[in-house]
Amino acid sequence: MDHLDILESQSIYIIREAYKQYKDIAALWSIGKDSTTLMYLIRKAFYGKVPFPVIHIDTSYKFKEIYEFRDYLSKEWNFKVIVAKNQEALDCGVGPNSGDKLNCCTKLKTEALKQAIDKYKFKALLLGIRRDEHGIRAKERVFSPRNRYFEWDYKNQPPELWDQFKTKKDEDEHLRIHPLLHWTELDIWSYVQREKIPVVNLYFAKNGKRYRSIGCETCCEPVDSNADTIDKIVQELKTTKVSERSGRAQDKESAYVMQKLRALGYM
Repeated sequence: MDHLDILESQSIYIIREAYKQYKDIAALWSIGKDSTTLMYLIRKAFYGKVPFPVIHIDTSYKFKEIYEFRDYLSKEWNFKVIVAKNQEALDCGVGPNSGDKLNCCTKLKTEALKQAIDKYKFKALLLGIRRDEHGIRAKERVFSPRNRYFEWDYKNQPPELWDQFKTKKDEDEHLRIHPLLHWTELDIWSYVQREKIPVVNLYFAKNGKRYRSIGCETCCEPVDSNADTIDKIVQELKTTKVSERSGRAQDKESAYVMQKLRALGYM
């Protein structure tokens, strides 16, 4: 059993344990490489099926390639997607060009997710975040509680020693569950390479540029790269000194802003 086999086994264990504990569970799918890998692992955990709803938070500002890939892969892998959108905020002019990134992310992402949870009564959510993405995400736990207001108490996280997880929650909480928390960016791409997992073509270099992290088109910038295949991406990551999320607007803000977003329920 190699390194990727061990990561895969741990993640499938977490996914199955989460489903065993919570039938009112859903997976969040951003359409990026990490959450698509999560979807692949969910299907592997349940023998080619996704036995619970899948949510896509639509800010209306995503790359067109993201929407196209969402429609293609959900049909190819045969699962239905709940598209969550805060239409009221959009109608009021909230957006990336309003000059307030904190309010934009909170209204178009966090509030949209809140609305979906309230509507469908979900008690647990599977997400594809990793500890190595950002210093604030490094504070997360695999089973991470949020209170009724979606707030994350990063100073009071349950211990998770020797893969012993606190899967129970208080009645007014919901759980964020992170099966990929122990993976790295290189692990993800090496697994995508090995398993031949399809990904959005934004990740592949064109004219010396590619995206390493994707989201809203207005908040993402490509990085210098000539990696136009998965094999080249894997090789690039073994030597690069550039941060994965260096092209994301949220990550150019202070650590306090990102921590504030996370505490308010940002993914």
